[in-house]
Amino acid sequence: MSLAAAVLATFVLAAISVVQIAAATGRPVGRFVWGGQHEVLPRGLRIGSALSVVLYAAMAAALISRAAGREGALVAVVWVLVGYFTLGIAMNAASRSRSERAVMTPACAMLAGCSLLVALSA
Repeated sequence: MSLAAAVLATFVLAAISVVQIAAATGRPVGRFVWGGQHEVLPRGLRIGSALSVVLYAAMAAALISRAAGREGALVAVVWVLVGYFTLGIAMNAASRSRSERAVMTPACAMLAGCSLLVALSA
């Protein structure tokens, strides 16, 4: 069960990464990220989007490793991810951007739930 949750979380993180890569390369998808205030992100937020993709990959690796039975620091890391994604639900739900609320809030909810399953069952 935890491996399936980690794989699902990885797919969600990959989908979000596609949006962040598009935003980082100047595509007009800014309404989905960073508060939705810019259709095309300014340079600083583009860099943030690029860094987000790296962080998402690390998050996915941590979830899959923990679901596969690795312990140590990964136990704490996965619990931090549960908190991070739970906070993300609230932050995205409060966004002024309707697009961000509609897409990123459910994505964060899915990630929070998957992370919680990994944290509880691994």
